[in-house]
Amino acid sequence: MDLMATDPLLRFVHISAIIVWMGHNWANVISRPRYRRILPEDPPEAVRAVFVAAARREHGVFRYASLIALATGMLMLLDRGELGDALRLHGPSAPIGIGVWLGLAMVANLWFVLWPHQKKVLGFVAAPTDERLHCTRITFLSSRTNTILSIPAIFFMVMGAHGAALF
Repeated sequence: MDLMATDPLLRFVHISAIIVWMGHNWANVISRPRYRRILPEDPPEAVRAVFVAAARREHGVFRYASLIALATGMLMLLDRGELGDALRLHGPSAPIGIGVWLGLAMVANLWFVLWPHQKKVLGFVAAPTDERLHCTRITFLSSRTNTILSIPAIFFMVMGAHGAALF
């Protein structure tokens, strides 16, 4: 089946996933503008299961939104025959390619740097207090890196659709 028939749906899902993913990053920046070397309080035992379930759900939606955004973007480029040129930063596909590479870097940062450390900070994975405190700094910087990279990623994503003729 030709993906052109599903292009509007892919675009909707792609943009929605980006809003969820990037929105979480920006909400984090607004709620915690500076680094604080503290751990989240352990909830009382009576509500711990609810807290853990809510935190897992929130972080799961955030993480999987990144994969959905990446996959739908790649599918749209593949369907248009632009994926290879975009990944090689070739011709009119260069701007969207820069956005793709930034997105890949952000997804890798989220899954391979931020999330392994965030699990320790939140107490999903057992770790000594000193290590958990060390992980708070790593998650802070990793999150800020993705937030900063989201600006050029979105710029080049839009540029790929509306300014590719300049390249």
